[in-house]
Order: sequence, then C-alpha cells, then structure tokens
Amino acid sequence: MQRRSQERFDRILDATARLLDEVGYTGLTTKEVARRAEVPIGTLYQFFPGIDGLLGALAERNLEHFIDRLTRRMEAERPSDVATLVDLAVEEYVAMHRAVPGFGVVDFGAVGREDAQSVHLLDSVLENNAAVADRLWALLGDLIGGEDRATARVSLHVALECADAVLRLAFRQDAEGDPLLIAECKKLLRGYLSAE
Repeated sequence: MQRRSQERFDRILDATARLLDEVGYTGLTTKEVARRAEVPIGTLYQFFPGIDGLLGALAERNLEHFIDRLTRRMEAERPSDVATLVDLAVEEYVAMHRAVPGFGVVDFGAVGREDAQSVHLLDSVLENNAAVADRLWALLGDLIGGEDRATARVSLHVALECADAVLRLAFRQDAEGDPLLIAECKKLLRGYLSAE
C-alpha cells in the first residue's frame, strides 16, 4: 500500500513538473495535474492541500535530489577547498536545470514569484534560500568553515542569493545557461566564500 501511495505521489509531482514547463504558474491547476497524473482529484488532495502544496513538495524533492547529487560528487572527487566545492555545486545545479523537468520554474523555490507563500515553500519560517543554506551547511560546513558558525551560515545564505540571481540571468540569456555567466557565477562565489 505504501509503495502504491509513493508511486501516486511521485506521479503527481512528475505531472506538476512537466505541466510547469509547458504552461508556467498561470496555467497550473490541480484539475489538470490530476488528469495528467491519471489520478482522481480527491487523491491529489489527499497528498497536497493545493497548488502551493504541490510547489513546496516539488521544491523539496528538487533540493533532496540536488543534495544527493552533490554528496555523490563530493564523495567521488573529494574537494579540499572552497573553489572546487563551488564548482561542483554550480555544475550540479546547472545540470539539474538542463535535465530535470520543471526545475527552471521551481528549483528550490518558485522562480520569479516573491509572494508570501512562494518564499516559504521549503520552511514556514525561513525563506527558501535560508532553508537551502541550512541544508547545505550540514553538508559543507567543514569546507566553508570559519570560526564563527553563525557568520559562516550567513555567508552561505548570501552566496546562495548571489548565485540565484546570476544563474537566473544565465538561463534567461540562453536556454542551456550562458557559459560565460555560469563561469562568472563560479568566480563570484569562489571569491566571496574564500574571503571568509
């Protein structure tokens, strides 16, 4: 029973992601998601309270996948400095943006939406990038370092805000991500986080 429920949950999120790529936020409806996922609308509402619930679950799933991918890269490549770590993180983000359905619309938050619901998809208290910074701190804290943990966490949050802006620009300029802007994002983050 749990496996069937998980399959339906995943099918609903997959349908949401594909639909977001096609119609964006404005065309996203629970009725169309349910139709595409081939589940009754009542089943969708058993898992999700509505559109924001769908977006939040999709953002959480994307963050989990990103953390998993970054962890595997770190285990394989054993980065020993901030510069290498930054490169790995940016490369994984870019790869997901290129390949994961819906990621360009909902990465770890609702891209381009700044309403109260959208900035708290991952956490009811923390804004999305602050929640991502906390998750990344758990993984990267030793490499990002700094004697003052609170300051280092704030630095990571600021770095995410910068990366968010530059990478959005990169994908606005080029559907695959402008290589020059991606390189500039890495340079910016390396300099900022290495200076800490």
